[in-house]
Amino acid sequence: MKHLIDPMDLSIEELDNILNLAQDIIDNKEKYSEVCKGKKLATLFFEPSTRTRLSFEAAMMELGGNVLGFSSASSSSSAKGESVGDTVKVVSCYADIIAMRHFKEGAPMLATMKSDVPIINAGDGGHNHPTQTLTDLLTIKREKGRLDHLVIGLCGDLMFGRTVHSLIKALSRYEGIEFVLISPDELKIPDYIRTEVIEKNNIPYREITSMEDVIGELDILYMTRVQRERFFNEADYIRLKDSYILDNSKLALAKSDLSILHPLPRVNEIAVEVDDDPRACYFRQALNGKFVRMALIMTLLGLEA
Repeated sequence: MKHLIDPMDLSIEELDNILNLAQDIIDNKEKYSEVCKGKKLATLFFEPSTRTRLSFEAAMMELGGNVLGFSSASSSSSAKGESVGDTVKVVSCYADIIAMRHFKEGAPMLATMKSDVPIINAGDGGHNHPTQTLTDLLTIKREKGRLDHLVIGLCGDLMFGRTVHSLIKALSRYEGIEFVLISPDELKIPDYIRTEVIEKNNIPYREITSMEDVIGELDILYMTRVQRERFFNEADYIRLKDSYILDNSKLALAKSDLSILHPLPRVNEIAVEVDDDPRACYFRQALNGKFVRMALIMTLLGLEA
């Protein structure tokens, strides 16, 4: 039985197989409409979510399966004091696969020790978000035709941004990647990502504070919001929340084939005027999330069309 807790749980071959399967699902939707008939996905979301939870549910339903679960900790027995381990042990009696989001780092890993079915980490605190990474990789591959030899700018909250941490890990295994890390000094990437992933793999990188200085060099610009829920101090959040706002004036400095990604939700960091620019990929990215989660569910359940 295989779980997905960290993007590094998947080999390059397994990643490529999932992305290829997702593309085949896009091209041949009817072929996959009953692959999960009789199967059940449980969505255990102890933290708020829109896209991730609904895309998991849509993915399972489009595969012909069923969905059960909860969308907040307050509507589960955790509100009565039940442990994560007990919740997962019980739910694994009812479902064939579990997608779990939790506000505590490491909670999905704990769940794997208690579950009798595959666990998918749908985000754990500021740590990892591997299915968003699969979404990002599929989007980059569809937009650029490759996952190697790219200059990738990551902008905003790089300290608490679990999508950033997961994407850096995944892309670190492809050739010719260069990272440009754009953030305020207070929101730089954690030391362990810098030393254990980027530097350990000899990947060229720069840490800077100005988006305008580098936007013209980028193939990919990955925007993130400054996350209020990760701050202990409201004053720090207010001071930093509008550090970077991508608008048409900044886009005028960028390449004509730049791809703009964002895991969403956005707040102020991408102006609405950017939505009409063909370089804006974030809504296509959200759609790709459904297809790649369909491919992942099939893969972890060992199913074929």
